[in-house]
Amino acid sequence: MEREKIEQEYLELIKLIEKLKGILASKTKRMNIIKEELLELKKKYGDDRRTEIREEEEGEFTIEDLIAEEDMVITITHGGYIKRLSITSYRRQGRGGRGVIGIETKQQDFVEHLFIASTHHYILFFTPKGRCHWVKVHEIPVGGRLAKGKNIVNMLDLGEEESIAAFVPVKEFDDKHFVVMATQNGIIKKTLLSAFSNPRRGGINAMNVPKDDDLIEAKVTDGTCDIVLATREGQAIRFPEEKVRDMGRAAYGVKGVTLAKKDRMIGMVVVKRDATLLSVTENGFGKRTNIADYRVTNRGGKGVINIKTTERNGKVVDIKEVLTDDELMLITQKGIIIRQPVNQIKVIGRATQGVKLINLDAGDKLVDVARVVTGEVNNNANQNAGDKED
Repeated sequence: MEREKIEQEYLELIKLIEKLKGILASKTKRMNIIKEELLELKKKYGDDRRTEIREEEEGEFTIEDLIAEEDMVITITHGGYIKRLSITSYRRQGRGGRGVIGIETKQQDFVEHLFIASTHHYILFFTPKGRCHWVKVHEIPVGGRLAKGKNIVNMLDLGEEESIAAFVPVKEFDDKHFVVMATQNGIIKKTLLSAFSNPRRGGINAMNVPKDDDLIEAKVTDGTCDIVLATREGQAIRFPEEKVRDMGRAAYGVKGVTLAKKDRMIGMVVVKRDATLLSVTENGFGKRTNIADYRVTNRGGKGVINIKTTERNGKVVDIKEVLTDDELMLITQKGIIIRQPVNQIKVIGRATQGVKLINLDAGDKLVDVARVVTGEVNNNANQNAGDKED
């Protein structure tokens, strides 16, 4: 009985081998088998197409189409390091919370800018000679909360001697906003934001700056702001933005302030809120003055006294629009850094000398002042997110 069973299995196996060899040798048989199997699958699983294909819709497919649009916290340090981190990494806390560490920086570096931007937004970077470079937020490297990020210079196609003088985050390039730029020779220029809507790898000319001048600041405005320009010799002028006509990217600009001999412009503030104007001098003195104390005039004038540049004070280093809750970093020529709250600096009149902000060693000078993002990065991120929603 077992022998007959084995012989039967052998004969069936021989027949199967002959059948399979016949299929392999005949293309017609192979195609028929494939057709039968496909028809069986169609009968079993076939249903109406759910995806609608429209031949009339055409467009270029980019990598950005694969990137989800979400809000990111962008941090930029005073030393030029940038990174992004999802806003969900900063848990919401109640008032009075301690916050979380948002970045670990070098000893002489600190977070100077923190803002919320979508992964599909742009950041425009401007060089001293008026070149503009684009970076999409999703191109900024993602870093952990303790990562310092990547140097901005390494992300842009800059020339050998180019650096970054200013930057502005941009949501969309419309005809309702402007980029206002200022140079150290007192020139100011306003260009429609839409003029920057076509990015190029090597950047574009945002402003034709001559060899003896440098761009020092750039801001985005809505066309209705007031502008304050301050000089190294302690003068300041305030005028409506509408006094500056918008012009093309190839233009140099118009006179914003008339400078005395050997004077130069050191800062620009776009007035958008009820704040105070901080002025700091090279010998370590400074003061705050209500912006309302600066009368509105026409552009191109000499301005009014902003702070007295006496032998005690020295020349003006920088101006900042500050609020009472802000904190500052003061940086000296020899690398000394001091951090102090704004509310410890008196609010006094324009034509005054101010108070001492830092004790300088012999031969040292104050060279820079910056608003610093406080250690409570969590609260800042949530506040910025609230501002964005508003």
